[in-house]
Amino acid sequence: MTYIAKPAFHHPSLQQNELGFTRRDYEGKVSTLCAGCGHDSISAAIVQACFEIDLEPHRLAKLSGIGCSSKTPDYFLGASHGFNTVHGRMPSVLTGANLANRELIYLGVSGDGDSASIGLGQFAHVMRRGVNMTYIVENNGVYGLTKGQFSATADKGSKSKKGVVNSDSGIDMVALALQLGATFVGRSFSGDKDQLVPLIKAALSHKGAAFIDVLSPCIAFNNHAGSTKSFDWVREHNEAVNRLDVMQGREPVTARYAPGELVEVTQHDGSILMLRKVAAEYDPTDRVKAMAFLQERQAAGEIVTGLLYVDPEAEDLHDALNTVTTPLNRLSDAHLTPGSQALAKINARLR
Repeated sequence: MTYIAKPAFHHPSLQQNELGFTRRDYEGKVSTLCAGCGHDSISAAIVQACFEIDLEPHRLAKLSGIGCSSKTPDYFLGASHGFNTVHGRMPSVLTGANLANRELIYLGVSGDGDSASIGLGQFAHVMRRGVNMTYIVENNGVYGLTKGQFSATADKGSKSKKGVVNSDSGIDMVALALQLGATFVGRSFSGDKDQLVPLIKAALSHKGAAFIDVLSPCIAFNNHAGSTKSFDWVREHNEAVNRLDVMQGREPVTARYAPGELVEVTQHDGSILMLRKVAAEYDPTDRVKAMAFLQERQAAGEIVTGLLYVDPEAEDLHDALNTVTTPLNRLSDAHLTPGSQALAKINARLR
């Protein structure tokens, strides 16, 4: 496969963030996906989010599995760390990397086939363990690389491009993430940049397992009448539960949205989630009510988007394991192998 690098030069008047980087500094190689693919819009949203939160590119580690979605990390943050794993195994590789070096910011990019089929078990365990990561599923309901068969997230009753009707119930990744204990859960649409960018910014700032399901229509195999993952279907059935913005630090905030109730949720790093409610009585900090609301709106044929749940006081895997603050990959042999006496004490506790 041929990859085309983007030119390194850019216009001197491009806007810079607080670190002196322009948006171009967060881009990657030229995409080889189909023109108009929703996945490219997600890549653009990631670029914009990282630019806006003043993230140093080398502080991000991006990992993926196999599929159209898993190719996309090559198209953003070319100066960051990256690793492409085998099919469905991104979560376990990311978990190992996170345990070795907790100072990096981890972004896992996957697809509905990579996460909801062969990688479903791995997805479940990375959510329940609370690995400090942002997990983005680029969800189009089909296997785009193998000519458009239904994936596990395809809705029952939806039609393929050839007219075949799906008879299997679809897996709802958002509902699973909520049930498994994810402490940040959102859903968005690749065609809604105004919602997706702040959602990614908030997830990257969150401590713990942050999951975002992004509906991303496959223009080649799943963007036709009868598909519940097409551009038209999502736009017509989208029910946004809030409007989201993220403010870094603790400076005074001026809301820019239409009138409505304003909810501020302060995360562990001091960033503030600004939520303007548009769904009556919706509480994004109540896991049980969030699950019930999803089921209610799904029964009405609606796709709920926005920040669906957040725990601002979440802990992560390092808290559960009580690991040292120094990354394990920087510890000396003396710290990593403390000797037979320490091993004897550990064994004694297990008897």
